[in-house]
Amino acid sequence: MVKLFNITINLRYITLPLIYIAIGFVSYIALKKIIDKSIKIEKIVQKSHQQRAITIKTLILNIIKYLIVILCILAILSVYGVNVQSIVAGLGITTAIIGLAFQDMAKDIIAGISIITEGQYDIGDTIEVDGFLGEVIFLGLKTTKIRNYKGATKIISNRYMDKVINYSLDDSLAIVDVGVGYEYSADKVEKVLTELAKNLDGRLTDATGPVEVLGINNLSDSSVVYRITVKVKPMQHIPTERLLRKEIKTALDKANIKIPFPQIEVHHGE
Repeated sequence: MVKLFNITINLRYITLPLIYIAIGFVSYIALKKIIDKSIKIEKIVQKSHQQRAITIKTLILNIIKYLIVILCILAILSVYGVNVQSIVAGLGITTAIIGLAFQDMAKDIIAGISIITEGQYDIGDTIEVDGFLGEVIFLGLKTTKIRNYKGATKIISNRYMDKVINYSLDDSLAIVDVGVGYEYSADKVEKVLTELAKNLDGRLTDATGPVEVLGINNLSDSSVVYRITVKVKPMQHIPTERLLRKEIKTALDKANIKIPFPQIEVHHGE
């Protein structure tokens, strides 16, 4: 206890708060270094995964920071004789009231944390929610933004993202059905298509597997339908199918195999 300018000062009221603040600061720095070593963002190759790692890291650091600040404040108040227990009880009641008022937001944040930590989808993934198909352009703790091929953007609260179809988790399958006339032998048609498949292997940019001729898929009214498939990168089946149709049409034309088209016969009555 020191007497300065006729004012008695208890050094305990000065030193202990400073010590608590220093302990809190050192604890935060130490925990931040541990998290930085655990989550090494610079070693993550994919940009979408980097975004998820940054979000998780920021969330953890914010939680730690607020907890340390709250504990330091309570410790300092206890030094000055404040009844900390009553404050904690009051905070509990206040938190309950705030929780009821903002329960939807809390649900969004909890759902957002679950989406990010579990990797249900990332920025750049193509997903479908309630019939809306598009690319994820933003993933936050509260909302997810999806943009479809027309440019329309849908903003959805994370608590409603419980039934999501993710088309980017695995390869897509390009499927092309082509019909030829009944007058052509199956062996001839399959030989032409098989030769085409061999020539296309390695030429399709987005292919992740070989082009396969599955054979006759259907016997329709005016044609025999053959099916050709190839596994491609996620959501690249549509451009690959367009390219396959062009190559198939060219190969059939060279082999003089015609693709039937609807015809109408008109008879004039006499």
